Amino acid sequence: MPLSDILDRIRAEETRTGRAPGSTTLVAVSKVQPIDRVIAVLAEGHRVFGENKVQEAAGKWPDLSDRFPGVELHLVGPLQTNKARQAMELFDVIETLDRPKLARTLARLKDEMGQCPRLFVQVNTGEEDQKAGVMPAEADAFIAECRDLGLEIEGLMCIPPADEEPSLHFALLAKIAARNGIEGLSMGMSGDFERAIAQGATHVRVGSAIFGERDYG
Repeated sequence: MPLSDILDRIRAEETRTGRAPGSTTLVAVSKVQPIDRVIAVLAEGHRVFGENKVQEAAGKWPDLSDRFPGVELHLVGPLQTNKARQAMELFDVIETLDRPKLARTLARLKDEMGQCPRLFVQVNTGEEDQKAGVMPAEADAFIAECRDLGLEIEGLMCIPPADEEPSLHFALLAKIAARNGIEGLSMGMSGDFERAIAQGATHVRVGSAIFGERDYG
């Protein structure tokens, strides 16, 4: 599906739900995509992209960012603490802050480096064992802990269970954000981003609907 079609659907849902036009940022998730597909989307003028792995992003985005100024890069996959410094140098936004050890590492590196990407806390709204993210019942305390460390939390992120109604998870994430004074909500992917916008998403992460199916080789 062309990028323009996705953007049109985002704007239409904003209008339908009374959201301000342009209040939803499209994060084009380019993980495991052939470079020519990524370049095609860049050539259309899009500049906000998401990657799952630090190593993959490091292999392609420094060059692409030089060729296409103004890129904003989001880390949307799990972050190992030993990759934290590289991630902080490479990404503009880290959406997957999910545990105290990582928070302490980011806070230390922020002091050392004198800069820090924008940060989102990942919440495991479905309480799934195989997924990263802080449990909903622990989210308030974890957000407070991050703030005590000097980290500014701009948003929350979630990936709902594949077999459950996503709107329930989006509503839960919005509720946690509201009571913690957090405005950013990264939620919704290719199959459900319109439902996420209806629940207040400020960022939607869309990959295959823009680039086509991924080839994991």
